[in-house]
Amino acid sequence: MAGDSAHEPSARPQRAPATVADVMGPPLTTVDQSDHVAAAAYLMRHAGATALVVLDGHETNQPVGIITEADILHTVADGKNVNDVRIRDLMTTSPTVVEETMSVRDAAETMVSGHFRHLPVVGAGGLTGMVDISDICRALLEPAG
Repeated sequence: MAGDSAHEPSARPQRAPATVADVMGPPLTTVDQSDHVAAAAYLMRHAGATALVVLDGHETNQPVGIITEADILHTVADGKNVNDVRIRDLMTTSPTVVEETMSVRDAAETMVSGHFRHLPVVGAGGLTGMVDISDICRALLEPAG
């Protein structure tokens, strides 16, 4: 009977899972590992960022480290002068990075398991963006549609 199909669940088109590239922000500011921590703090404040990616200093544009506001806070709390301490002295080296094509859910799992709030995003040409915990939560909370 033609009317029987009305009782079947409607086949809604499912959207593809969002990728990290869909939700990441641009790497607004990067720093060199030889810069002093005060410069990183200044750049974070003026860029509205909570972390900066440290690049390799070569044309490969690959992340070699990450410095976060928590790193700077610990430096200050330890009584160190941020004008004397270099980024290389406190950055997280060899940061976990994710590919642009990684799903938001997989990025969330990476963040939870590694206790990360920020993940540099890389593509074929090196660093392409940064995803943070807010980007991931926002994407996971958006209704599918």
